[in-house]
This record gives sequence, C-alpha cells and structure tokens, in this order.
Amino acid sequence: MNIDINFIGILIGAIMASSVPLILAASGELITERSGVLNLGVEGMMIIGAISGFALMVITDNLFLAIIGSMLSGLLLSFIFGFLTQSLLTNHVASGLALTIFGIGLSAMIGKDFVGIPGKEFPLLFVNLKEAIPLFGPIFFGHSVVFYFAFLLPFGTNYFLKKTKIGLIVRAVGDSPVSAANQGINVLLVRYCCILYGGAMCGLGGAYLSLIYTPQWIENMTAGRGWIALALVVFATWSPLKVLVGAIIFGGITILQLHMQAMGIRIPVQFLSALPYIMTIVVLVIISRDSRKIKLNTPTSLGQIFYKEK
Repeated sequence: MNIDINFIGILIGAIMASSVPLILAASGELITERSGVLNLGVEGMMIIGAISGFALMVITDNLFLAIIGSMLSGLLLSFIFGFLTQSLLTNHVASGLALTIFGIGLSAMIGKDFVGIPGKEFPLLFVNLKEAIPLFGPIFFGHSVVFYFAFLLPFGTNYFLKKTKIGLIVRAVGDSPVSAANQGINVLLVRYCCILYGGAMCGLGGAYLSLIYTPQWIENMTAGRGWIALALVVFATWSPLKVLVGAIIFGGITILQLHMQAMGIRIPVQFLSALPYIMTIVVLVIISRDSRKIKLNTPTSLGQIFYKEK
C-alpha cells in the first residue's frame, strides 16, 4: 500500500515538474498580452533561453549565472520584438513568427557544440522531507527553487494585475491605449516593460528544461511548449490562476503519454507523442465556442498597433 501511495506522489510531482516551463512562459506572455501586445515568439524565446542557460553553465560552471543569462537572452530577444512592433510599428503576428523562426535557427547554430555534454546537478530543496513524508513528500519537496517560484508566480501575477496601481495601468493600456495616453500614461514604456518581462519568463522556462528538467542540450528541446503556452493564455481567458490549472492539465497529459509508452500500451508512439498538441487544439476549439466570454476577457487592443499622434 505504501508503494502505491509513494508512486502516486511521485507521479503528481512529475506532472507538476512537467508543467513548470508552461507556467513560466504562459505567465510572462499573459502580462505581455494584458498590455495589448501579441507576441507569438514564445517558442523562440524559450529555446534561446534553453541554449543560453546550458551554454553558460558549461562555460562558467555557475548555475546562478546560467539562470540569469537565460533570462537576459529571452529579454534581449523580446526587446528586438518590442523595437519592431512598438517603435517601427510592424505587425505583431508577423514579427512574433519571425522571432520564433530566428530563435530556433540561432539556438541550433549555437548549440551544435554543446550536444552530448552532460548537465550539472541542480540544487534541490528539502530533499530529506521528500523521502520522509509518504505521498506529499515527492509532491511538495525535493524540487529546485525555480519549481517553487513557478507555482507562486500565478498568485503573484494575479495580485499584481488586480491589486496594484501598476497592474491596473497595464490593464488600462491593454484595454484602451489611447485613453491611457490621454491620462498621461506612457503607453510605449508600459508595453516595452511588459514585453521584456514576458521574454525573461520565457527564457527562464527554457532554462528550466535544459538545466533542471532534462539537464542537457537537445536541438529543438522545447518541442512546441511555447505554442502550448500561447494556447494556455487563451485557455485561461487571461486569468493567471487559470494558467496554473491549465499548465498542470497539459503537464499531466505529457506525463500520461510517457507512462502509456512505458507500459507498452498498443497505441502508435506517434499518436502518444502528439497527444498534448491534439489536446491543445481540442481545448481551443471547445473554449472558442463561447465567444462572448473570450471577448469579455480579451484585452481590447490585443495585437493592435499603437501610434500616438504628436
């Protein structure tokens, strides 16, 4: 009986760990979209964060610098997107897609010299409690600091958007940038900050994959998680707490397909591998039927170019 309980705890812990990069990337993108900016470059920023973090870990042998570097790399890539869309007034969708293509290609070029190099063991917290407490031990203990940060982030984001003055400004800019500008709010500054924050969180999500979750560099190791994170924001109807729930659901689907393969269930491996993405499409189709709710929660100016006449 204890073995079954421990297995359940390990399984839930694995699901939560699998959801961490989705929580980080989706939470960052949610803030970006709340300001009215649609950045489809999440996948590109995540993969750049993954290779930057891993490369810095190998070169410096310092995990702290690796984490900071991955966030800065995502921030830098998002700054390029921000400059294109906010300063040069280019189309959000086209610029975001270009950012993803650029990020995937650049990561492959940088990462060719790091393939096959083993990662460094990342420090885990409360490891003793993980083994000492049945069921709950593997769920709540023995994880990295990034893991705990990720699960606190949606609550902090929710408080930020609803209870702080800056959060209200972000929402105002996303809903009506013209009105916000007329009230003396610097719309471009707010949007730039939100874009940069989103990029840093995407970079951190990528670093979690290459430094903690599977400590190694594999080309295209994000495997579409950036697109799932984008879908999660819509799935959550721009609510941070729903992002947390959605990320755990998709993390569960990912772990489920791995266990089904391990148990030898006679389902084509290709179908099992595609299962998380199939579920993404299914969920988006289901929620898109309630167009009234989506319109009610969608930032009014999402994806629209803002130009303040002088």
